[in-house]
Amino acid sequence: MVKFTAEELRGIMDKKNNIRNMSVIAHVDHGKSTLTDSLVAAAGIIAQEVAGDVRMTDTRADEAERGITIKSTGISLFYQMTPESLEMYKGDRDGDEYLINLIDSPGHVDFSSEVTAALRITDGALVVVDCIEGVCVQTETVLRQALGERIRPVLTVNKMDRCFLELQFEGEEAYQTFSRVIENANVIMATYEDVLLGDVQVYPEKGTVAFSAGLHGWAFTLTNFAKMYASKFGVDEVKMMERLWGENFFDPATKKWTTKNTGTATCKRGFVQFCYEPIKQIIATCMNDQKDKLWPMLKKLGVTMKNDEKDLMGKALMKRVMQTWLPASRALLEMMIFHLPSPSKAQRYRVENLYEGPLDDVYANAIRNCDPDGPLMLYVSKMIPASDKGRFFAFGRVFAGRVATGMKVRIMGPNFVPGQKKDLYVKSVQRTVIWMGKKQEDLVLWT
Repeated sequence: MVKFTAEELRGIMDKKNNIRNMSVIAHVDHGKSTLTDSLVAAAGIIAQEVAGDVRMTDTRADEAERGITIKSTGISLFYQMTPESLEMYKGDRDGDEYLINLIDSPGHVDFSSEVTAALRITDGALVVVDCIEGVCVQTETVLRQALGERIRPVLTVNKMDRCFLELQFEGEEAYQTFSRVIENANVIMATYEDVLLGDVQVYPEKGTVAFSAGLHGWAFTLTNFAKMYASKFGVDEVKMMERLWGENFFDPATKKWTTKNTGTATCKRGFVQFCYEPIKQIIATCMNDQKDKLWPMLKKLGVTMKNDEKDLMGKALMKRVMQTWLPASRALLEMMIFHLPSPSKAQRYRVENLYEGPLDDVYANAIRNCDPDGPLMLYVSKMIPASDKGRFFAFGRVFAGRVATGMKVRIMGPNFVPGQKKDLYVKSVQRTVIWMGKKQEDLVLWT
């Protein structure tokens, strides 16, 4: 059941503080399309049960056949957030409704041009890294491209299910593995840092790193667990988050936090004790079909399962339990809304990347202020063939002004030289659509 209409999408386009334009970037096969499914499911476009298997953003037959993304695919998603999930948000916002314009890009080195096309029209990037393979060659390439375009990254350490089901990692070993992945990503981010962007490194204790299992549709940030434990320990959420990562150890026997492992059997790192082991316990209980143990555990966590879901067994049960307890969409959305910039913020520092003319003229100012009443500035990042021969959709982003069907626009091609008529065309816009994966939604301009 789709939870939104084209009219609702159109309405929220006027609330520029509530828009996030982002791309999903990663090395090939690290789980971008699978993870994107959870976000698409949360918007009600596909069923939650099939998220991770459908790969909604792989729209071509050859993509589905090969199991890899070849072309960047855009999809616009509408979310109604709960006031509780936004209470820690400090930035500007207009209400609780958000529009996420998401582009799923390919990770194969042969299709890097598609990544460039995706990055130019987005302001933030979700970097997906396989927790076992770590930061690979193409991860570094796409990160370098993103930071060159002044795009703010957030990170998700994906395929966490492999640590529990396949490799049977102990808590400390898993922590060291994740820590290494985050450190390697931060080294790259620090290398290509930009003064205007500020610090772009990611930190689990600040909520800019998520841990996910895209195939099973679950993910968490330390915020999720900090909320859970803050009241139990009677501490502030932010303090609790800091304790859940880094050199913070807790001994249940003495009920004390320390910065060094005391060496006792019960003393464990905060992350291991409060995040990794509860998940490990629930996954093991599901996989062994110990339902008599499972239901009391879920009751403590405040997770309620539907009656028909209680009959599931093994992996199917584990997937549903984890999706209900730690839905991937909740963790990722929170991270994107809290830590990625809105167009009105991002266009202030991205204007010099986007516009080659004088940076104080009317066009540059319209982009800088994200002005809907200014001159139309639309960047076309790629042309997508339409079903009728010889026609194309110009896929792009409006940086200022408004675009509507029937409007006359000046098109400056890649070889356009200011002051000359070479590669300059005046054409009418024949249709205005929103790209929705395989489909397009027609748009009407409201006056």
